[in-house]
Amino acid sequence: MKNLLFTLALLISFGSFGQIATESMLEEYRTSYRTSLRYFESGNDKFAAKDYYGAISDFTKSLELNPNPIAFYNRGNSKDALKNHSGAISDYNKAIEGDPNYADAYYNKARSKSNLKDYYGAISDYTKSLELNPNDAMAYTSRGMQKFYLGDLTGACADCKKAARLGHKNAAKWLASNCN
Repeated sequence: MKNLLFTLALLISFGSFGQIATESMLEEYRTSYRTSLRYFESGNDKFAAKDYYGAISDFTKSLELNPNPIAFYNRGNSKDALKNHSGAISDYNKAIEGDPNYADAYYNKARSKSNLKDYYGAISDYTKSLELNPNDAMAYTSRGMQKFYLGDLTGACADCKKAARLGHKNAAKWLASNCN
């Protein structure tokens, strides 16, 4: 009987400890999440103010506390604004790892690749962006320009024709002067 009471007391004790530890861990998570959100919002404010180094710093701090696709994407945009296209591509890849359907991350990754003159890579990412968002006129225009840079006038005209049908005025102008 003594052993039964001791075992019962021990189980109750561990049960209470487990609950306290869980509540403590939950509060720590909430605090971490709130801090991460403050850094994220500060990063957005700094990006809007064109303080790209400050934005990168704040997004990095946010990501250390709460890795998420949007913060990676925003940090990538900050790096891209500083012409750190390789760093931006790395962050866009992490955003895509977190959300494989992140069309804007594919689109911006394609732009960064284009800036590095990786036209084939850019075409691949614009294509993925268009699979996810098939009515993105700018993505058709941008992919068309990559094809044009590679000497594929037929492909460039087809993409710009699609972009013009979707209402992209610059694509329509380019189409009129470059395609029959």
